[in-house]
Amino acid sequence: MHKKVQEFNDYRKKMNDKILASDNKIIKRIFNLDTNAFKEGHLPVKTKELLGLVASAVLRCDDCVQYHLEAAKKNGVTTEEMMETMSIANLIGGTIVIPHLRRAVEYWEALEE
Repeated sequence: MHKKVQEFNDYRKKMNDKILASDNKIIKRIFNLDTNAFKEGHLPVKTKELLGLVASAVLRCDDCVQYHLEAAKKNGVTTEEMMETMSIANLIGGTIVIPHLRRAVEYWEALEE
């Protein structure tokens, strides 16, 4: 696993563990809702991850973009599908999303290593 991907996953796990250890009912419910929303349903997981990727890019959340890129990759998304998805995000979000596109492509390349 590429160092960039490992560092992201390690940090995410460490902080999620700390957050969930606070035993805050609202936070736990939000985390659970997020987990359940991306499970197989009327829409396939792959489609949900691509929707999450678009929303994350438009909202300019690089952590979220990285999370959805990794989940998308694990669910069989191709480079071409990822790029088409990010093109939609750029269309919707405007040129301010371009820096996030750059980082998304860099992260995708790390996932491919």
